[in-house]
Amino acid sequence: MTNQPMDSRTDADHCFVCGVDNPIGLKIIFSLTEKGCVGEYTPLKEHSGFNGVTHGGIVFAVLDDVMANWFYLQGGYGYTAKSEIRYREPMPIGVAVKIECEVVKEKRRLVQLKSWATDKKTNTIYAEADASFMLSQAIP
Repeated sequence: MTNQPMDSRTDADHCFVCGVDNPIGLKIIFSLTEKGCVGEYTPLKEHSGFNGVTHGGIVFAVLDDVMANWFYLQGGYGYTAKSEIRYREPMPIGVAVKIECEVVKEKRRLVQLKSWATDKKTNTIYAEADASFMLSQAIP
C-alpha cells in the first residue's frame, strides 16, 4: 500500500473536506496507516451548529471523508453506499481532533469501514461512523 500524495491527483481538489483548491473547504490532509487512514481537524467558529458546538453535518462529512480517502489515496474511486453515525459527545469549536478509520471487511467492490473522531488531548470520542463503500474503480 503506497500513500500517493494528494497533489499527484487533482480530481478532488474542490472536495469540501480535503480539497486543496476549495476556498471554503476544511482542507484536511489525510494519510494512510497500516490499518486505514488518519487526519487532523480543528473546527472553526464558521463550522458551528449552536452554542460553540461543531455542526453535526460537518462532523459526518469529516468521518465520511477519512473513510473515502482510504481508497482515494491508493488510486481507487468509489462512493458511500450506506453510512450510519453515532454522535457520542458534542465536538467543541477550537479543539484539535484526530480523525481515523480502519477497514472492517473487503468483498470485491464493497468495502466496509469504521471511522471515529477523538479529542487529541483527552481522547474523548466525539462521534463514530460505520459505512459501506462501492468501489467504481478498484485500488491498483
